[in-house]
Amino acid sequence: MCGIVGIYRYKTNRRVERSELEIMMATMPYRGPDGSGVEIDGCLGFAHLRLSIIDTHDRSAQPMADENGRYWLTYNGEVYNYVELKQRLHEQGIHFRTESDTEVILAAMIHDEEWALEAFNGMYAFGFYDRCQKRLQLVRDRMGIKPLYYIETDEGLVFASELKALLTVAEVKVRFDPSLLDGFMSVGYCPGQQTLLAPIQKLSPGHRLLVQNDTCSTHQYWDVSYQDQKDEGEAYYCEELDQLFKSAVQWQLRSDVPLGVFLSGGVDSSAVVEMMHRLGVPDIKTFSVRWDFGQGFDESQYARQIAAQFKTDHHEHTMTPQNFVDFLPSYIEIMDEPVTEAAAISLFHIAKAAKEKVTVVLSGEGADEVFGGYPIYKYMQHVHTFRKLPKPLQAIVMKSMSLAGGKFRKWADLASRPLDQSYFGVSVYDQLIKERLYTDETKHLIHDSRVAAMFAPFYENVTDQSVQRQMQYVDYKTWLLDDLLIKADRMSMAASLELRVPFLDHRFVEFAARLPQQYRLKNGEPKYLLKKTLERYLPPEVLYRKKMGFPTPLAQLFQGPLAELVNDVVLSSESMNRGLFKAAQLKQLVDEHHSKRVDHHKVLWQLVVLELWQQRFRPNG
Repeated sequence: MCGIVGIYRYKTNRRVERSELEIMMATMPYRGPDGSGVEIDGCLGFAHLRLSIIDTHDRSAQPMADENGRYWLTYNGEVYNYVELKQRLHEQGIHFRTESDTEVILAAMIHDEEWALEAFNGMYAFGFYDRCQKRLQLVRDRMGIKPLYYIETDEGLVFASELKALLTVAEVKVRFDPSLLDGFMSVGYCPGQQTLLAPIQKLSPGHRLLVQNDTCSTHQYWDVSYQDQKDEGEAYYCEELDQLFKSAVQWQLRSDVPLGVFLSGGVDSSAVVEMMHRLGVPDIKTFSVRWDFGQGFDESQYARQIAAQFKTDHHEHTMTPQNFVDFLPSYIEIMDEPVTEAAAISLFHIAKAAKEKVTVVLSGEGADEVFGGYPIYKYMQHVHTFRKLPKPLQAIVMKSMSLAGGKFRKWADLASRPLDQSYFGVSVYDQLIKERLYTDETKHLIHDSRVAAMFAPFYENVTDQSVQRQMQYVDYKTWLLDDLLIKADRMSMAASLELRVPFLDHRFVEFAARLPQQYRLKNGEPKYLLKKTLERYLPPEVLYRKKMGFPTPLAQLFQGPLAELVNDVVLSSESMNRGLFKAAQLKQLVDEHHSKRVDHHKVLWQLVVLELWQQRFRPNG
């Protein structure tokens, strides 16, 4: 796990200077505390920050070139099946100088690019350059676990693991793009390929970008493919799931440095610990975080139960409100993009604590998306069923719920619209509040770029699929990618810690995509098949208790320690003068919250993150 940067001035052929690459790397030193490297070929420059995991010897330093110096690679991430791929390449007569997965990726891409991209199993983003053909290729893993930002400039292309690194390059000119504002205000992050700093983009998962013959183009090499399969029976699928999980964890245990597990005490992280135990991993180190705000924010008893069952070396970190407040400026700086994932701050603190013991951790991230674990999937299924009722009956029920207000009004609003106009992942607050905040100018700027338009391309790919498949696919492409995974990458790397996610092994995603519908949500039980598979190994009070996620007491924080912050940020002169939101509505929102007439903590958190992000990253003008 590392950081990569690159500049390719193929339009002007102006030489890349070493100092330019070093300045880019200096924006994210935590991604590579174990070393760095720079290689320049005239108008092409690669640089690499190294966190040593596999073959920690200097011989595996990057950027890495082949023996003839024709092909170069700068690479972030891990390809877990490198041992098997190395054997296959060796059988083709290819010899290796190191024990690293980096050299295997380089050799595989030289041997056969199409075969390599199909064969790689892991999380990765890399730049691959052919000096003879002056051909640059950027590649991002299937699920987008590892980030890759890029921008086309008047001189060529600039890319990096983090957005902030691009801003240091002279020819990079960016502007604030308000057309993406409705997306952020609707879901709490910026969904899709674009960023709020146009024209910087994110390379999409399962895509590669090719610069050749003075042209730049992107191509998709993988996507989730849904297929209806003959029902082989519950026992058959439980066994297949168990074997896939065993393989995924076994591969992701490959490391030349100590590793551990983030253990929340929920189903997914507990399953990782159990599988490590089953595979015979000695002295498993587990790490948990808790808030001292009562049982609603404390899963530590369940984490301790699992730790005791599998005799792990368990460590707990207790979060305080002051931890949260103090880290906010760093949170904005590290995240690059505005993301209202409050749990990220807790994640950083547990990552920092874990780094004292290990360099790699596994987590249960992704299982909810793959196996249908969110309660909202069941909720939206009910909404879809309601839409099949006779129209007159629908009208009567919706009118009654609208008059009732609160959650009933929200339900009625969802039921009145088709899925692609109503489901945008986990809703953050009543969308009517957002509409009241917008100024007329803002409404004009976002007229053709509402959140539904951002999600539309993803729905178009799965219009013929079931409601749950549509929701899961959309979450793969948005919520998982642009919220959860960006949180996981940034907060773990900020602590110079590698975070691995076995549930996002692409084989799991493909398995779930062909799984018959009845095993996704059976008898109203989320993640039914996963839980059924784990019944042999985990206690029922862990498998079937109410889902908590990674809770953060935002409501309590915004009534206490963060109350003053809201005034200082949301009602600051900078915020009020931007023209995005109505000043009077902002004041009313804050007043209603402080007086405890209405709990507005969700929208206030969005406004705080957005304003702090603008103060740090928004260009003048």
